[in-house]
Amino acid sequence: MDMRAWSIGLTALALTACGEGGEVAEAPARETPSDGPAATAAAEVSGPTRTILAFGDSLFAGYGIGVENSYPAQLQEVLRGRGVNAQIVNAAVSGETSGAGRQRLAFALDNQQVKPDLVLLELGGNDMLRGLPPEETRANFAAMLAELQRRGIPVLIMGMRAPPNYGPQYQQAFDGLYSDLAREYDTGLIPFWLESIYLDPTLFQNDRVHPTQEGIATLVEDTVDEVEAALPLPQG
Repeated sequence: MDMRAWSIGLTALALTACGEGGEVAEAPARETPSDGPAATAAAEVSGPTRTILAFGDSLFAGYGIGVENSYPAQLQEVLRGRGVNAQIVNAAVSGETSGAGRQRLAFALDNQQVKPDLVLLELGGNDMLRGLPPEETRANFAAMLAELQRRGIPVLIMGMRAPPNYGPQYQQAFDGLYSDLAREYDTGLIPFWLESIYLDPTLFQNDRVHPTQEGIATLVEDTVDEVEAALPLPQG
């Protein structure tokens, strides 16, 4: 996928997000399914349960492919296949902006059965699609990261990238906020977590934005090392 296609796809996602109701209110967090291939791998894992909260938008929610094939679900399967006793809770809401995420983060954390060992924070794409100022997105992320820091929960930020048709000034401000905040709050960072697939249109659905099931598998393969490294060592 060239950057022109990426821009077209982002426009399509803007329409999709609006069609889904934009800033959706709280949706119940979903644990990834325990049947299928992941169940076989689960018998081989060892050590304490490592709970990961996947907090994001439609790119985490499994838009068009089902939650059972979403990034959190496939990531859990791969981690368990590596022997990591991972349990990933999918707390993603399609159409969500960083502002909506900021409003519901504390509620989502308070309603977890156990304190997460790690939060995957994947937001910002819908801010860009709505033309929200990058400084507003930055402030929302800062508030979420401060909340997570206050609770002592490690974070891995899943960064996004603005397409060139947004202009160099917007692009620089938007792209830079992820790395700036990762440094400020001492979190993990994947600068552009779609990097491994965005040039291949066959790994995207017809809207040219949401990955296919195969695209998600590629993303998991490309990012699982970073996720595993971001998990803190078990206590005790």
